[in-house]
Amino acid sequence: MRRAQDLCRAAQNRGVARYSGFLSDREQTLAEAALNQVGCDWAAFEGGYPAAERKLLCLEPAGASGEPPICCVLLRCAAAGADAPAHKDYLGSLLGLGLERECVGDILPDPESPGCAYAFVLERVAPLICDELTSVGRFSASAQRFDGPLPVQPPQRESRTATVSSLRADAVLAAMLRCSRSQAEALVRGGRLEINHVPVSSAHAPVYEGDIFTVRGMGRFKLEALGGKSRKDRLFIQYFQY
Repeated sequence: MRRAQDLCRAAQNRGVARYSGFLSDREQTLAEAALNQVGCDWAAFEGGYPAAERKLLCLEPAGASGEPPICCVLLRCAAAGADAPAHKDYLGSLLGLGLERECVGDILPDPESPGCAYAFVLERVAPLICDELTSVGRFSASAQRFDGPLPVQPPQRESRTATVSSLRADAVLAAMLRCSRSQAEALVRGGRLEINHVPVSSAHAPVYEGDIFTVRGMGRFKLEALGGKSRKDRLFIQYFQY
């Protein structure tokens, strides 16, 4: 949060654009909160393509020109079918080059071309990746800059619907986990639930459309939409699991 505020001050005082590294959704939420504290309402987030999850904090004051330092790199390896590397394999190979996690954004394996993936990285590390990457997992590999239109669709989340008795943390969590209300309440009391990356200790805490539920050891969910009421006076919700 201090880093976000420092970047904001530097951009505003010098009148030049400033950018962070790639941030997780939790870090983006914290950055937004930090910038709200100092009255900065001109920040934006950019990940290289519209549906990106990991994004740069972009601070471009009025009159300053800049371009987010994001580069897309095509990773190719000699693998096919079920043997093709997964996301974790590509990420592990990039971090194995000595890169910090903030240098690497989303990685999109190409389902139509097993053994290929598109990685969004900071511009400054792209030459290193292209020169030094020689393997992904147990397969030989190569990397090159990719400047064309992205041929891969981001992963689609499967939306689910459920009904709840109220918009309380334990009721909605029970619906998402498909467990009993008492089990959900025990998870909350055990300190295993965060909503929008903030720990929740009360099972009675209200929840809202767009909230992100993180249950330690059990996954992450987003409350996408709220609907009307059923004939039994229960509320419809729509959610997905990351």
